Amino acid sequence: MLKETVFRSEELPAADRFEVWRELIGHTHAPVEVASEFSAEYDAHYRVLELGAIRVWPVTCHPLQFQRTAKLIRQSDPEQYHLALPLSGVNRMSWDDQKSEFNSYELHLCDSSRIFELNMNAINDHGYFAGMGVDVPKALMPLSADRMDRLFGQGISGRAGIGGLMTQFLLQIVENSASYEPSDGPRLETVLIDLLAAVFARALDDDSACPPESHQRTLTLRIKAFIQQHLHDPQLTPRNIAAAHHISVSYLHRLFQQEGGTVAGRVRHQRLERARRDLADPAQRAIPIHTIAARWGFPRAADFSRAFRTAYGVPPRDYRHHAVRTAGRVNQ
Repeated sequence: MLKETVFRSEELPAADRFEVWRELIGHTHAPVEVASEFSAEYDAHYRVLELGAIRVWPVTCHPLQFQRTAKLIRQSDPEQYHLALPLSGVNRMSWDDQKSEFNSYELHLCDSSRIFELNMNAINDHGYFAGMGVDVPKALMPLSADRMDRLFGQGISGRAGIGGLMTQFLLQIVENSASYEPSDGPRLETVLIDLLAAVFARALDDDSACPPESHQRTLTLRIKAFIQQHLHDPQLTPRNIAAAHHISVSYLHRLFQQEGGTVAGRVRHQRLERARRDLADPAQRAIPIHTIAARWGFPRAADFSRAFRTAYGVPPRDYRHHAVRTAGRVNQ
């Protein structure tokens, strides 16, 4: 799995929790002044995933206020950007003479070299804040410093477009971190940098700010996400995929050839994987196999059976029988 650090406040005496939490934030992000009305018995669950030099940290915690002051900047500046993504809660940020509020799934950028105050608020008075932070060394960002300055305190949608794609990417890493190897960290770092560059360039309405190679890798990610969302559609063909992204079919094929595969091969593999998952689900054992096949873009049962046997070495009926029987023994 990826290199990961986990903090659970309940594992510490109540009197020590907030101080340990404050030190962790300072170590992960940058030294900050921290305050909370819940400091006497602070509650937080926090993970830090390392993707090369980038740190991704999902957190659920009591409401919190922290400040990056001029004194702390003089004492220590890691020279990094912090992308904040509230998932359940509201971030309120103030800097200079300005203020902004960021609701759930609204991305915004902080800068370790600038003075600001950030309040992480729960949706209700007695709830918890849940969100995600991404810390990126400034040296890794392909956009110039003056362009990045224009993004400070600006809200960016994390639900739609490139911002939505990046949110999905982050959530997938967090939810499936155990499926990755430590060696995957630098590769994921490259993908994330490309997505960040694309998100920021779009927010600036300046696609020229994003390097050509980042454009290409981001387009490939968008196409993969599109495929995932339309696996049920029997008309998910290379021609229709290319048309949906305003590119030629030949260019679409070149994008996937650079990754060592084909468009049709990815569609087929993803459909078979979804069907295999459903066949192994005891809760779906009453659903006919041909219904599951049609659900994932195989309208002809014979075509599905042949493709499934080729991919997994057994017919779908035999696979389902074995998987459901094995699950039953495990649950006994």
